[in-house]
Amino acid sequence: MNYLLITCVLFSSISFAGYAISYFILPNMKNEFERFDLKNLGIFVIILEIIGAVGLLVGLFYNPLLLLASGGLALLMFLGLLTRIKVNDSLLVSLPATFYMLLNAYIFYLGFMQ
Repeated sequence: MNYLLITCVLFSSISFAGYAISYFILPNMKNEFERFDLKNLGIFVIILEIIGAVGLLVGLFYNPLLLLASGGLALLMFLGLLTRIKVNDSLLVSLPATFYMLLNAYIFYLGFMQ
């Protein structure tokens, strides 16, 4: 198996799981959704991130799921980036969404090439 793919999947999966957990622990995470005027979508986005994180891990053994999870997370991060642009966040603040969008697009590419 491709060790680069495994490393990228583990990094992305752990990151999204950590972000999802922090949503329930840190009050500023919920405040971000309010700032984006997406308060009602907060829990939905977190559920999608958890499903995506698990999907990436399971996807290491079942490639169609890897493609679905990585594509879904890349799309989710693209929408997150658009949201940050809409609220005029700085480039520095928008870098994590950009990074994870590109990382999951790369995972999708690696999974597609298998």
